[in-house]
Amino acid sequence: MKKKMMRSICVLTSLMLFGEPLSAQATELNEYTYDTETQANKEAAEARDIMDDSIISDTQDFLTAGIGDLFISPLTKVEYMEIAKNAEGALWGYTHLGICNVQENNLNIRQEPDESGKMVGKLPKNAACEIISSENGWAYIKSGKVEGYVKEEYLLTGFDAKKRGQELASAIAVSTADGLNIREEPNTDAEVVTQVASGEILDIVEIQDDGWIRVYLDDEEVYVSADYVEVKSDLNTAITMTELMYGQGVSDVRVDLCQYAKQFLGNPYVWGGTSLTGGADCSGFVLSVFAKYGVSLPHSSRAQSGMGTSISASELQPGDLVFYAKGGTVNHVAIYIGGGQVIHASSPKTGIKISAYNYRTPHKMVRILRD
Repeated sequence: MKKKMMRSICVLTSLMLFGEPLSAQATELNEYTYDTETQANKEAAEARDIMDDSIISDTQDFLTAGIGDLFISPLTKVEYMEIAKNAEGALWGYTHLGICNVQENNLNIRQEPDESGKMVGKLPKNAACEIISSENGWAYIKSGKVEGYVKEEYLLTGFDAKKRGQELASAIAVSTADGLNIREEPNTDAEVVTQVASGEILDIVEIQDDGWIRVYLDDEEVYVSADYVEVKSDLNTAITMTELMYGQGVSDVRVDLCQYAKQFLGNPYVWGGTSLTGGADCSGFVLSVFAKYGVSLPHSSRAQSGMGTSISASELQPGDLVFYAKGGTVNHVAIYIGGGQVIHASSPKTGIKISAYNYRTPHKMVRILRD
């Protein structure tokens, strides 16, 4: 009985999946030669007889073969939606993923598909984009807040893009609360190091089992409550021209210094380092950028904060320094580049990056350059 039923189910499966009788190849699997049309009709009739006798108890024996699950336990709508969501997440929300594949610096994004076209942004090395269309060697993309054309030869696509994305994607915690407390230790009695605004992104070091997440705050490891962040896996995106430009009336040396600093976006963070290409820490980055303009600074954010003249946030100009503290002691420095943005050597995970100047509470602002 059981053998008959198994053979019948195989026939029904073939009929349902292909809409035709068993092929000769399937017949060979049973090591018999059949007249396929006659045999299929016979098997289908047997299957009907068996089902009339109730097959529920017998089907338990072959569910583990997989074929039974297809008919006995169909996926629900919710399950299908979850699978679709997971599949989308496999490409980090991108339908046609592109990854910037330049050796150094950034890929120009232009308003028109022409090398003389107006620049609308830059796509950093290894940053991701959605490829909307492609023609004559140019790809029209969207990345972050930027849309425009890039040279297609500098993009990884398809399997290569997904593979690179898997290597590059980092786990991030996005603040869902205004004034999210960043703590020294994973408990509510621990010291609050600083606060970050809603939407601020923190790179994850470890998701703990006790409801706390260990994250990077620049080059230090601190903690946030898992209740007030959204955990994601993400790839870097393009930089807008607004983030790359400065206010009117800024002196040439300030513009030049900021432009020079931005050449090293994406380069590595190395504790104790001063190399703009091989790796620098926060004060080493500032020291090396300012050295090009004849300004000598010590290799310590705390010592740098004692240089120059203290200013207020409203007085900030590109080229000024913004300092951050932990427990009242300066432990990080960034260069203000205008438009509410700073550039800094942030952490081993992100390297040199651009952030909002108040991504954490500024402790002190200093003017070094004299116009």
